[in-house]
Amino acid sequence: MIGLDTNILVRYIMQDDGKQAVLATRLVESLTPEEPGFVSLVTVVELYWVLGTSYALSRAQIGAALDALTRSKQLRVEQSDQVVRALRVYVASSADLPDCLIERVAKAAGCEKLMTFDVGASKYAGMTLVT
Repeated sequence: MIGLDTNILVRYIMQDDGKQAVLATRLVESLTPEEPGFVSLVTVVELYWVLGTSYALSRAQIGAALDALTRSKQLRVEQSDQVVRALRVYVASSADLPDCLIERVAKAAGCEKLMTFDVGASKYAGMTLVT
């Protein structure tokens, strides 16, 4: 298994830099279920930010791209079950994906609730507002 940095996935998804896109495509498409690529949670969050900020993709487009990563047999996404659950909340609400991931990972770790000062996260991502 080899780890994949955010920039590899950005080049693969966006195909926006001729030379790097070719290299990223070759690398990603050489992966197999037996020899997969690893995508960390940090990489998932960075990818979300880059696709939304630098490329102005919509929530639906970002959700589809990240969902495709979790479904790929050639990739192992860290805590993929939690990423999939967070994506469901993200796509169906106004929540930020990082907030959804934070809540899902905390829940999976056994937390009864996740405390926050973020009103939006308490409304949309399932966190509990500290008042």
